[in-house]
Amino acid sequence: MAVSPRHPDLRPGCFRIKSVDGLARRAELYTAHGLIRTPVFMPVGTAGSVKALAPDDLLALDAEIILGNTYHLYLRPGDALVARRGGLHKFISWPRPILTDSGGFQVFSLPGLRKISEAGVEFKSHLDGSRHLFTPEKVMEIERNLDADIIMPLDECVPYGADRAYTASSVGLTTRWALRCRKVLDEDKSSRLLFAITQGGFFADLRKTSVEQLAGEDFDGFALGGFSVGEPKPVMYELLAESAPLLPWDKPRYLMGVGNPRDLVTGISLGVDMFDCVLPTRNARNGTLYTSRGKINIKGRAWAEDDSPLDPECSCYTCRNFSRAYLRHLYAARELLALRLNSLHNLAYFLNLTRRAGLAIEEGSFAGFRREIEALYPV
Repeated sequence: MAVSPRHPDLRPGCFRIKSVDGLARRAELYTAHGLIRTPVFMPVGTAGSVKALAPDDLLALDAEIILGNTYHLYLRPGDALVARRGGLHKFISWPRPILTDSGGFQVFSLPGLRKISEAGVEFKSHLDGSRHLFTPEKVMEIERNLDADIIMPLDECVPYGADRAYTASSVGLTTRWALRCRKVLDEDKSSRLLFAITQGGFFADLRKTSVEQLAGEDFDGFALGGFSVGEPKPVMYELLAESAPLLPWDKPRYLMGVGNPRDLVTGISLGVDMFDCVLPTRNARNGTLYTSRGKINIKGRAWAEDDSPLDPECSCYTCRNFSRAYLRHLYAARELLALRLNSLHNLAYFLNLTRRAGLAIEEGSFAGFRREIEALYPV
């Protein structure tokens, strides 16, 4: 069903829903560095680089936005150094939008190297052991120096299995940190967009509480944090189905760090607009490739004399020019080109999947598209 809201203001932050099919929606988000069409998958460039790929590779794939990691860029090369070089876009030669996270995932992933308090999170650097206090205000300063288009507030991502009392306390802390970040950005008057991060662990009522505490505040978008942190897939999907529709309809919705093909179509079916995950590039480096016919492990002997393209339905550089036999040879010989060609293809698959989802929404055929992907990727 086409939707044509009157929205003449196309400044950064303008979000226009163009079509809906059930809860799935196709939309446009305007930023200082260009338009983002959703649903969208964001390649992860943790340290200012999507591993094994150059910016021209990403432009050839028509990636509309990439993600950088605030914690890692703060430690190396340093946000102040990036600022002196004109910001992250200029430093890494990327002309399109960038989203930077807040370091909140490192609260989850580095439990032995951090201490949490009302003030913020004190990290012990995994590089040299030095100590660094990430307050909400400090995180906003770092992200301003990086000069990303979309920035995230400091939050606490609790692990699967955290008890109710701890999770409830964490929800309140995440809300207070988000409001402190909002206050800093209100004084900034820039074109940067600040998304709130909702939490709540694996308690549906706490997820609802988190949304209620943040939804009335002036955030430019809303994220679902704390998924894919060790929980079984059925648990994640059940809670996601309860949580995603609670987010404000008229703002972009972002599911953080979740992203195999089945996850993407499940999230899109529930009204999620934006996704990121290291999975396509990490798995590419380990020889696992995603195709229109399902997953392929290119390390297998079965491909040693297979002259067909990796995916006959894919038009990426890898599939246009190289055979499965050659890709297997590169991987077996540990040639660096394997990392690039495999990563190119996996990102092409993920980016194309979200583009195809958007077209299916426009055509009112998303349910069938979802069933197609679920048949190929049952888990």
